[in-house]
Amino acid sequence: MAEQLTGLADDRALLGRTSTAERVSDILRSRIAEGFFPPGTRLSEDGIGGALGVSRNTLREAFRLLTHERLLIHELNRGVFVRVLTVEDVEDIYRTRGLVECAVVRGLGEPPYDVTGLAEAVAEGQRASRASAWKELGTANIHFHRELVALAGSERTDELMRSVFAELRLAFHVVDDPRALHEPYLARNEEILRTLEAGERAKAERLLAAYLKDSLTRVVKVYERRVTGTP
Repeated sequence: MAEQLTGLADDRALLGRTSTAERVSDILRSRIAEGFFPPGTRLSEDGIGGALGVSRNTLREAFRLLTHERLLIHELNRGVFVRVLTVEDVEDIYRTRGLVECAVVRGLGEPPYDVTGLAEAVAEGQRASRASAWKELGTANIHFHRELVALAGSERTDELMRSVFAELRLAFHVVDDPRALHEPYLARNEEILRTLEAGERAKAERLLAAYLKDSLTRVVKVYERRVTGTP
């Protein structure tokens, strides 16, 4: 926790002079999504409030917002914890991803498409792979899908999926072999990128739908073994 709080102290400057619960929740959501607070972690009001320099009331409101987003859970007489997902949660996350991400690609309109963000996320993943940094590769993978959603140009869609991707990261934390989970999708990210660069929207949607179906199967299999003990 000390290392995690040090990282939060670095984020304190982001709050500026008008710190709000929404800004605190943005920081904590990002930290959860990037893996600083794994599932089951108890969040200390004193530690986090001190690191960010915010009041207890502000922090509690931020906790409430993130609980509403299903990232945190409040346990009576125990405190606030990063949520541990169920298999049903994972399936619902992928259902949402399929509905939103495929719709974004389907609705892109006529090419060319601005895929700069997608290309940067693919390059980020390639660097992580070369460095054998498998958790960072998982982060790059999430960045790829976040940039894909951003192609819709919709702040509401971006906001919706920001929480979904943060929840997805909670599922990734349970995986004991992140390389096996993330590495196969690096090439598939690049294939989707090249397809969109070529303006082949319908093909990109088919690739994405198959990608998400395969990823769900893989994540659920690992998740069942790790969380429920299913062989």
